[in-house]
Amino acid sequence: MNLGKMNEAVPAQVKPVAKKIKRRRKPDYTLALMRLIFLVITAALLAVSFPPNGGDVSSWGIFSAGVVIALLLAFSLHKAYEWERVIVLRLGKFHKVRGPGLYFLIPLIDHVYRIIDIRIRVLDFYSQETLTGDSVTVNVDAFCFWLVWDPQKAALEVEDYEEAVALAAKAALRNIISKNDLTTFLARGDLIEKQIQEEVERQTTEWGITVQYIEITDIQIPQPLQDSLSRIAQAEREKKGRTLLAEAEIEIARKLEEAISIYAKKEGALKLRILSILNEGLKSGNSMMLVPNSITDELKTKDIFGLQALNEIKRGKKG
Repeated sequence: MNLGKMNEAVPAQVKPVAKKIKRRRKPDYTLALMRLIFLVITAALLAVSFPPNGGDVSSWGIFSAGVVIALLLAFSLHKAYEWERVIVLRLGKFHKVRGPGLYFLIPLIDHVYRIIDIRIRVLDFYSQETLTGDSVTVNVDAFCFWLVWDPQKAALEVEDYEEAVALAAKAALRNIISKNDLTTFLARGDLIEKQIQEEVERQTTEWGITVQYIEITDIQIPQPLQDSLSRIAQAEREKKGRTLLAEAEIEIARKLEEAISIYAKKEGALKLRILSILNEGLKSGNSMMLVPNSITDELKTKDIFGLQALNEIKRGKKG
């Protein structure tokens, strides 16, 4: 869910209810060419079989009747694309769903009422200045991905199924917004989208339409509320940082307590730690080191670094 466009609420009259793209069906020149070829071949066969001789009325009658029948057959041929389903009415009553591919209609009896596109479609819809459950005015933009699974119901149960889906989605969005707090809307966008989808499907299933999913793209709230939410978020981050620092201090204190108990029980471990500290100081290259008296006394009793032996060698050379 994109919350990067939280601008000040836009007046309701500026935004439309929903945006849908009307696509006109392109003319099918292939089908027109097939009809023309069929007419030419039929006319040629009729001319060869029943040549219309000068005053022979019967030949002219047969030829004319053949041409009329050929015209009716040619224009009874139709074609539907793979994603199209054709609702055919016969004498005003529903007859059959045709397509895809080629199909025939009885001239003057069958009628193409509507061509239904069964592909997944996208609908961009809005809720305009709706109050949430905690009385906050918000504008929400969303996408609805839907398709027609029963062309017969979509054509016969509702007059304009596209407009019906748009209005149902808008009403469901406003209804879900009014039932939830703004915090839930911002934090649980997936839950809100699921609720909207279920609300829309309850209405559209009867029309042979199913909703694949709903996606919320933008939530717009008033600017003063944005500033307040920003301060709250900053305070929460600072609180979390201090809490983590305190937890780290507690963990360090526990580890030091464990180290003290170990050194108290094992004196050798403490001495090794002292020597390790001295070694680290020597490695750092410092020209002078400050060492507690207790450590120097300990070093005098035990020639740890061979210092006593070195001093004895120096004294022997002088003598």
